[in-house]
Amino acid sequence: MADAGTQLVLFTLDGQRYGLSLTVVERTVRMVAITPLPQAPPVILGVINVQGTIIPVLDVRSRFCLPLRAPVPGDQLLIARTVRRTVALAVDTVSGVIDLPENGAIPPSSILPAMEYVEGVVILADGLAFIHDLDHFLSLDEEQSLATAIENA
Repeated sequence: MADAGTQLVLFTLDGQRYGLSLTVVERTVRMVAITPLPQAPPVILGVINVQGTIIPVLDVRSRFCLPLRAPVPGDQLLIARTVRRTVALAVDTVSGVIDLPENGAIPPSSILPAMEYVEGVVILADGLAFIHDLDHFLSLDEEQSLATAIENA
């Protein structure tokens, strides 16, 4: 879990803030056209081409059971690394980088059991932010399906 001194990139989806460790974030870019990827798991919106590298775009909204909507031009892509690959997260906005408060993050299980994909919760002056666990976003089956879909594309 993230410790005090860790920096987080904050982003929003439907007004709720989430954080991702700055160490895994490569950059943010404006939304671009996403190319559908046949045979990819449903949690994959498609792929984008970033300087010659094909990057899968994760549908964070569906994973967090948020209302689905197509990406719009004002949205952003947060490009980050997992232990297996570089991915892009389709988010509403990226609001900046913060230092994790000294009290650190609260374990998600202390708030609500089975908060999958969340590694901790940060209490900020103006609300909460859920720290996203990007390495556990895709199940093993989804990861294998994605790899196959990319190979076959």
